[in-house]
Amino acid sequence: MTIDLRIFTEPQQGATYDDILAVARASEELDFDAFFRSDHYLVMGDGDGLPGPTDAWTTLAGLARETSRIRLGTLVTSATFRHPGVLAIQVAQVDQMSGGRIELGLGAGWFPQEHTAYGIPFPAKRFGILEEQLAVVTGLWETPVGEKFSFAGEHYTLTDSPALPKPVQSRIPVIIGGHGPRRTPALAARYATEFNVAFPDPGVLGDRIENVRVVCQDAGRDPDDLIYSAAFVVCVGKDEAEFRRRAAAIGRDPEELRTNGIAGTVAEAADKLAAMSEDGATRFYLQVLDLADLDHLELVAREVRPQLS
Repeated sequence: MTIDLRIFTEPQQGATYDDILAVARASEELDFDAFFRSDHYLVMGDGDGLPGPTDAWTTLAGLARETSRIRLGTLVTSATFRHPGVLAIQVAQVDQMSGGRIELGLGAGWFPQEHTAYGIPFPAKRFGILEEQLAVVTGLWETPVGEKFSFAGEHYTLTDSPALPKPVQSRIPVIIGGHGPRRTPALAARYATEFNVAFPDPGVLGDRIENVRVVCQDAGRDPDDLIYSAAFVVCVGKDEAEFRRRAAAIGRDPEELRTNGIAGTVAEAADKLAAMSEDGATRFYLQVLDLADLDHLELVAREVRPQLS
């Protein structure tokens, strides 16, 4: 089984574009499969978030021109932030700018404070918005050149759209994730190329993946047609002292990290990833919380990844 390791960042906690670029370039140089970022506009928890948020798709457009191999995407873009017609144009354009290296993670949105802080509507019921956005975005991309796309839904109406521009990829990968037992897996079965389980509690990853496989079968889709992935915070040291130093730098308890993340010594991290792969995940998003610690990325690439072969 091949295991993909992707770097996943949270720039809303406090990062400039140059900070993000440094991590993306290091991820590419170290041969990670992809560089992903969150799509948020407000710091979470303690901290002032300085210098302030960076827009996900503006950032990815820049990275598209300043990297050459690594895949780029969001985990995840909030459906509340952008009209689906605008989002389809943005993502297709960034895909062109990258030469076909873009992936779109799309979710319903969950953080009300960032919406009130920037005047973005935050409806109480958002699942229908997400469902229609997936229909519109994928429908626009899949409409043949020269034909028109129309859509009439509860939340969005598009009439005779030229459905341009087209992405470079014949199908931009769409990532859907969540913890619900039926509705979100059903969306994944219909629209996604990948299902992601973000920060699962210990022992539940295998059950979540198996549930999605059953939903796919019920929907008439081959469960093996989906990629199954998981996201975990990563905090690894070459020894116990270095691990604890890195845990302190991100304000996390070492033992909590060992329980819930990919954390500890190199051997512990490799063993945890191998165990999670036995649950059916073939791709892991490693949430890096200290963007200044590029040595951390190198340790994972040079010491942890070879043990997964």
